[in-house]
Amino acid sequence: MKTLTRDDARRQKAGGMAALYLALAYIAAMPYFLLVVDYQGATTGADKVAVIVGNYASMYTMYLVTYVFFGVVLGVLAFALYDRLRAYAPSTARIATAVGLLWSFALVTSGMVWNYGMTTVIALVKTDPTQAQVVWQSVEPITNALGGAGGEFLGGLWVLLVSWIALRSGALPKALGWLGMVIGVSGLASVVPPVHDAAYAFGLLQIVWFVWIGVALMRTKATQAEQGSLASANAAQSERLGSRPRTTTGDPGLA
Repeated sequence: MKTLTRDDARRQKAGGMAALYLALAYIAAMPYFLLVVDYQGATTGADKVAVIVGNYASMYTMYLVTYVFFGVVLGVLAFALYDRLRAYAPSTARIATAVGLLWSFALVTSGMVWNYGMTTVIALVKTDPTQAQVVWQSVEPITNALGGAGGEFLGGLWVLLVSWIALRSGALPKALGWLGMVIGVSGLASVVPPVHDAAYAFGLLQIVWFVWIGVALMRTKATQAEQGSLASANAAQSERLGSRPRTTTGDPGLA
């Protein structure tokens, strides 16, 4: 977008707020899953069900915040970046947005399936603990796959495409574009089993990327040309109202 209207600027600011939420969601999730709830330390089906039973309310809330809400807000950011970049590379911007929305859909689905799976397990464990473990063993691989446990392919590809357009066009800071390229490559590399741990770099660096891109979008303002045209239109309207002839009421003969 080379000329930004006020509506365009408002959409960019909304995208900036969305990016900041995504960064905060990452920051909230990491200490929760590493320090508060040690789900990764649970190795057997019984251990995992026990963690769920003991932390159901907080885990349910955290998956809403970091998967379901995260995915919806990610869609807002994807559309904001599409608006910003489509003038420079229309086809690539459309592809990037489609990938971003696919990632958004996968995260929302992962969070909803996880939460419903936990709810089912909580109900079953009271009457049939063994069946509860069986159900969870069926649910967990699906949610993990949708959430990127097998590698951050969709997230990496989206960030890579957005950053490539940004570098070519100058629509975002150049250093931000290079950071995005590193993040995108890390996400794609994490799909390959020997370098799966690149997903950690993807997640940590993406916090910085979300904050940086959020600030950049929040600073967006309508262009001077657009502001000038709006001011001229307002002035012309005021002039027309001021020059409108007065009308008289009552009997014309008494005027």
